[in-house]
Parts: sequence; structure tokens; C-alpha cells
Amino acid sequence: DPPPVQLIVQFLEQASKPSVNEQNQVQPPPDNKRNRILKLLALKVAAHLKWDLDVLEKSLSVPVLNMLLNELLCISKVPPGTKHVDVDLSSLPPTTAMAILLYNRWAIRTIVQSSFPVKQAKPGPPQLNVMNQMQQEKELTENILKVLKEQAADSILVLEGALKLNKDLYVHTIRTLDLLAMEPGMVNGETESSTAGLKISAEEIQCQVCYDLGAIYFQQGSTNAAVHENAKEKFFKTKELIAKNGSSSLHFTIDEERLAGYCQACGVLTSSSDDASQQATPYSQIHSCMKSGNYQDVVKIFLEDNLTLSLPVQFRQSVLRELFQKAQQGNSALDEVCFKVCVCNTVCDVLQSRTIDIQFCQLFLKPSKEKIDFLLEVCSRSIDLENASEMLKRKMAAFLKNLCLGLEDLQLVFMISSHELFIKLLKDDERKLLIDQMRKRSSRINLCTKPVTSFYDIPASASVNIGQLEHQLILSVDPWRIRQILIELHGMTSERQFWTISNKWEVPNVYGSVILGIKDNLTRDLVYILMAKGLHCCAIKDFVHAKQLFAACLELVTEFSPKLRQVMLNEMLLLDIYTHEAGPGASGERPPSDLISRVRGYLEMRVPDIPLRQVIAEECVAFLLNWRENEYLTMQVPLPLVQTNPYVKLGQLLAATCKELPGPKESRRTAKDLWEVVVQICSVSNQHKRGNDGRVSLIKHRESTLGIMYRCVFLSLFEPLVLTTILSLFVKLHNVREDIVNDIAAEHISIWPSSIPNLQSVDFEAVAITVKELVSYALTINANNHFWLIIQADIYFATNQYSAALHYYLQAGAVCSDFFNKMVPPDVYTDQVIKRMIKCCSLLNCHTQVAILCQFLREVDYKTAFKALQEQNSHDAMDSYYEYIWDVTILEYLTYLHHKRGETDKRQIAIKAIGQTELNASNPEEVLQLAAQRRKKKFLQAMAKLYF
Repeated sequence: DPPPVQLIVQFLEQASKPSVNEQNQVQPPPDNKRNRILKLLALKVAAHLKWDLDVLEKSLSVPVLNMLLNELLCISKVPPGTKHVDVDLSSLPPTTAMAILLYNRWAIRTIVQSSFPVKQAKPGPPQLNVMNQMQQEKELTENILKVLKEQAADSILVLEGALKLNKDLYVHTIRTLDLLAMEPGMVNGETESSTAGLKISAEEIQCQVCYDLGAIYFQQGSTNAAVHENAKEKFFKTKELIAKNGSSSLHFTIDEERLAGYCQACGVLTSSSDDASQQATPYSQIHSCMKSGNYQDVVKIFLEDNLTLSLPVQFRQSVLRELFQKAQQGNSALDEVCFKVCVCNTVCDVLQSRTIDIQFCQLFLKPSKEKIDFLLEVCSRSIDLENASEMLKRKMAAFLKNLCLGLEDLQLVFMISSHELFIKLLKDDERKLLIDQMRKRSSRINLCTKPVTSFYDIPASASVNIGQLEHQLILSVDPWRIRQILIELHGMTSERQFWTISNKWEVPNVYGSVILGIKDNLTRDLVYILMAKGLHCCAIKDFVHAKQLFAACLELVTEFSPKLRQVMLNEMLLLDIYTHEAGPGASGERPPSDLISRVRGYLEMRVPDIPLRQVIAEECVAFLLNWRENEYLTMQVPLPLVQTNPYVKLGQLLAATCKELPGPKESRRTAKDLWEVVVQICSVSNQHKRGNDGRVSLIKHRESTLGIMYRCVFLSLFEPLVLTTILSLFVKLHNVREDIVNDIAAEHISIWPSSIPNLQSVDFEAVAITVKELVSYALTINANNHFWLIIQADIYFATNQYSAALHYYLQAGAVCSDFFNKMVPPDVYTDQVIKRMIKCCSLLNCHTQVAILCQFLREVDYKTAFKALQEQNSHDAMDSYYEYIWDVTILEYLTYLHHKRGETDKRQIAIKAIGQTELNASNPEEVLQLAAQRRKKKFLQAMAKLYF
């Protein structure tokens, strides 16, 4: 069955077919019952789609959608020929007003969409009837666009008027359309009532209309900068409505990424002096402060809002979450801001009878004088005692009273109890009773060693005590405290398995079966939890606590299990590798010889029945490669180990290849062996192979043991030569495909074989993924390696992402030429790279840039340059780029071209450029080269600013 949108096309095409009379003369389509039914069916399909313009615009051409919306206007009783701007929307029935809004919204959106560049589809084999049909549709679309643009000012006025409507509207549904199709006497006015059709709220209408108006104002701003202010106002109003009501809607969806881009562009294009409109609401104020990093003003806005309570709780929480995320990313200065915003939110929650968030309890575990001072300030400024209700006062009083009961330090309690707000809110009797309670408790507080004193002052049941201990067990990373808690828990109950209380405690399956086989419950829980917490600390790079936990676990298992003892020694080896690479190794310091010996010992280990994690072998081989232990890998590693351990085999071949690369002759023998191993790894079979730790392998499984390689062994490499070698191998393997049109360039690519006997056996999809992951990882190691940047650019070029490709081509040139202040080496900007940059610019419709880049080739490509300059629909700066042209032939052609077109101003710019003395053909070659180099530098710097 055809999709719903295609039904609209079919119905309207049938209804609009012209008729032929008896004299064979073509007549307009008749207004008969058949055609009316077809038009009604098309309207019903659109109603089924809830008149979602996003859906309709994606699938219907401009002429078809124009016909559909005109039918909607007709059936909604809008008289043909009536100017919409002359109609008072507030006086119309809701469905009629909504039909007018839909049409004018579509008109504005179509004008905006027509201004965007459209990638031309590749023409297929020429078919005369198809070409005629496409030409007719193109002409019809252009005529409609011409009319819409002429009426654009009226459509804008209609939509501006709609923003003043503060009422809900209704859009036609299948039911209302059926009613309209009945005889007038049978309808009984139902379609005119306020409840007919699908309800669209006033705020939804305002949100979408603001967005569409912002888009048209933004487009008009290219010729009238003042209009950008209107666009900015409309976009920020849209963001405010989305933040207030959420982005979900029955009637429309707004692309929030595009909206954010519009807002950012408006912020750049409009002057910063007129910030009053942007700062009109708390939402826009907070947005601006978060964007600029002015976090103290965010606290101030939250503090002021605690009195008005205008910000929704979801918005408050989202801001706090964003601040926490930034703090966790290493910005420790935000810790104080997080606390202050959290306090503002907590006091707001108290006043609105909501539960206090756990984040406040965590941040208040270690109270200080400064924290108490700020908390009391927030409480004081959040309640107007003269006008507040008794209920509100009791809520605040209860909060402060409970706060005092939870504090151990009597000095902090006195700060609260002596505060003016506390004295006003609590009666004398209540204050005295509370202070007496605190004084009686003070003698116990000093002697108590338990972490939460107030819990232990109250007689608790066994289940409460177990819950408290389990909570401490989850939070603790002190191995001796964990042991003490488990002893207490097992003393209370023997029925529980405490290693299961947290789903965050994960141990690899290869270890789990051994640990869970321990018969003693306490020992089993302790070993499992120590290992799980150690692995978690290792994963989050908390290596200090991980080492403490692993050491305690090693000491414990040494007493009863040689197998688990070896497991812990292996894990501590991996931990020491991570610790060195994150610490001294990050600055280039070589690892101690003891660590290298342990790595070798692990690889050569032959202890039977020891559960092994694959990642340890991967990291050990990567470790030896990263620290250039090539002598060991190529000459000293035992032969049986190479034959039985696929990681060592791969490491040996990679080390041998790297060892011979810097020499005068690049060896083909070791490179060929490495190539064959990787090709075998990339061989295709019918199933994925899973390792013992549950991860899926790099490439689909083969019977060979070499088929179980994982790409993380490559993503642990950081030694530049090793990383370059393996990257060039996978690039070459990617290029070998028969259907590859655009090859990717890489260093040392010539050392690899140029063909594979059985191409069908290679999983090239996995190879392509690996190349992308490897180059992305390599750029995290060194973002200034121009060869890696060129590979990234080639990948984007091959996948038709031309703007991103240009970004990386330019970045590659910038990093090796001091931002183009020096000449870009010719082995970086080869003719192939320049030609790809030319193609990128051409497909982005930046034709003047194409002409300039044609000069960069060893042989200037005049044919491409002239063809590009003939294009009149260019999306670059056109004549402002003429100052970067140094080839006199191209400048002479430009002069002729502008003269032919009658473009006097542009011709004068070209004449001025050609008249510069340094371009005189009689000048010495050194002068001409210096002039070309200076223009290259300025042009590439301008391009970099455009694409970076």
C-alpha cells in the first residue's frame, strides 16, 4: 500500500486532470462530484497526519501542497480572492482561522526553504517525457514562489496578528471534514462551534508562529541587519515557550538543534548593547549566564525566584544537573555554585511541600559556617514574613528545626537558633525544647563513632540497622570498613547474599564462576565486593582506591585459593599499567623495568586453569608496543608463545614492521606478513564471536584463532609510529575494495600489498568502521598530526560530508605552517588534496573559492576555474575574494565576464586586482612567487576562519 502522503498526490492529480471536449479542446478540470470527493479524500489524509507541515513538506512538492492548502481554505469557508491580511482572525470560526494560519505559515516556510542551497540530484538516462514533466513542475514551483514572495509581507502581518490571539484554535479532522461535505441543512452548525476539530492550544500556536517568523526575519536580515533583532526576539521567545511547556506537541515539532543554531547566530549578528530584550525573562537570563559562564548571576536569579516561584521545578533541576556535569568534568570552581543552586532548589521544595532531594543531603554531609550562612540567607530571602501564610511559616520552621537536629556541631546549631528568622518562626517554648534536646545529646555526640549520630540515638529495628549498614557498604571504598560491615551484617542474618545488593557491582563472568564457588558466605561476599569495587574504581580512574581494594583482596585470597591469587596479581598488573600511563607515562617517562618484566611474565605465563581476561593480554601487548620493546617482541619472545597467543603474534609483526620503517629501505616481507594476519582477522563468517568478558570482537568470527582480535588492542596504542603503521594498514585495506571511488591517503601506505586474492572474504564494513575509530582515537592522542588530519578529511570527503572535509584539510595545512604564516609543505597539500578541496567547494556552491584553489595546482586548471566563475548562484563572498587571485589569466577572464554581464562594479574590482604592480608579468620570478605566496596565506587564513 502507498504511504499516506502519496495518497494525497494521487487524489489531487486525479482531481486536477483537465478534460477534453468534443472538439478535442483541453478544458479545466470540471467541478463535479467525483473531483470533489477526490479533493475531500486528500484533505482527510492530511487531517489523519494532523496537518503536520514537517511531514507534508518533506514528501509533497510545492505545487501539490499549494493545491492542498488552497482546498483547505476553500472548504473552511475562506472566500477566494480575499486578502488574509484584511481578515480579523479573532472574529472567524476557530477552524477557519487555523486554515489561514496554516497557509501563511507554509508560505513563509516555503520562502525560507527556497533560500537554502539544494544539492542537485545526479541525472539518470535522458527520458523525454520525464524531463518535460520535471521542467513543468520546476516552472510551476517558480511561479508559486514568485507569488508567495510578493505576498510575504502580508503573510508576516497575518502571523504577527496571530501572536495577539490569546485563544485556542481547532484544525479540521476527518470527522469535521465529513460534516462539511454533508448538505448544509444536516450540519446544524457543529463545524462552526468552538469544540469541533483537533484542539491546538494558544501556546502551541505562539511557539510555532514565533519560530516561523524568526526564520523569515533571519533570512531577510541578510539585506537588512536591523531585522536580525526581530529574529532574535522571536527565537528567544520560542526557546522560552519550549522550556516552559516542553518540546512535545500533537501538532508540530521544532528542530531544537536548528533553533539553537539560529539563537547562536542571532547572538553573533546582533549588537550586545541591547541585551534588555534578551534578559526580559528568567529563562533567557539563565541561558545567557550559563552560556557566558556567569554562574554567580545564576545563583542570584534562583535566589530572587525563590520568592516569586515562577521557574518550574523541572527547569531548576535541569540547570542543577548541567552544573553538576560541568563540575564533574573537572571544573572544581563550580562546586560552590552547585551547592548554592542546590540550596535554592531545596528551600523552594520545602516551601512547595516537596521531598528534599538526596543531592542536598550529600552536599550537606560536611557542613561549615559558610554553608550555614548561605542557607540562612536563602531561607530569609525566600519568605516574606509579613505577608506569608501560617502554613508557609510552619514549613520553614520545621525545615530549620530538622536541620538543627541533624547537625553534630553545637556551634553550627547555635548559628541557626540565634538567627533572626529562626527566632521569629519558632515560639519560645519550641526553641527552648530544641536547645535542651541538643545539650542533652552533646555528651553522646563526642563519644559516638558511628557516622550518622541521629540514627543511633533512636531505637531501631533490626531491618532498619541492616538497611543502614547496606547503604554504608554501597558507599564505602575502604576495604577494612567493608570487611567490618559485612561481619556485622552476617552476624544479624545468615539468609542474605550481600554481593547482590547493588546492581553496579559487576565482575567478569570468567571470575564470577570461581568467586561464587567459595563455600563460606562471608568470604564469598567480601571477595566479590572488593573485586567489583576495585574494577569500578579502575574504570573511573580512581587508581589509589583501586590499588587498596585489590591489595586487600589479594591478601584475603592468598590464604585459600592459588587460582584467585593469580587472578588478583593479573588485575594488579593491569592496574599498574593504567596507573603508569595516566601518570608518569603521560609525560613520556618510561615505565620501571620491574613493570616491563611483569608484563613479559604475564604473556609467557603457562599456569593451567587460570581464568584470564582478554583485555589484559591486549593491554600488555599494547604496552610493549607503546614503549618500543621491539627487541623483545621481535627477537626474544619464545616461539611457542607466538604460535599460541594471537596478541603476541600481532605485536611481533607490528613491532618488526615499525622497526624497519625508519631505515633507508622499507621492508616488504614483515609488512606482507602483518597484512595477511590482519586480512585473516577481517575475514567474514556467519556469526559474531564473544570473548570471555562479554565483548563482541572487532571482525566477524573465523575458525582461525586469529579471528578473535578486538579493535581495542589498536585503540590502546599511543606510540606515534606504531599508531601510524596500523592506521596506514587499515587505510590500505579500505582502499583495496573494487567499489571504492575516493581513496584515502596515509603515510607508509606503499609498503602494503595492493591486492587481496579473495575480496569477498573481507568484511569491508567493519574495516571502514575501524578506520574511522582509529583516526578519531589517533587525533585524541595528537590533534596536530597533519597526516592523521588528512586521513580524517579524506574519510569525510568519501562520505560526502564536504564542509567537515574542508575543515580538516584546512586544519592539516594550518598545523604544519603556523596557521599559514609559512608555506604549507607540498607533501601535505598535494594535487590530490587540492583537487578534493576544489570539489568540496564546488559541491558547496562556493564557486569563487574553486577558481582560487585552481591556482594552487602545479598546472593551473583554467577549465575548472572558468567554468566555476560562470556560475552566478555562488554561496561564497564572490568579488571580495578577487584580491586573493594572482593568476592574471583568471583575472582577465573575470574582467571579460563582468563586462559581458554588464556588472560594472564587479568589473572594476577585477581591474583593480589585475592592476597591482606586483602581478606585472615583467617582474622577476621571485617577486611573482612572493605575491602568490602572500595571497595564498591570506586566502587560506580567510577559509580557516570560515570553516573552523
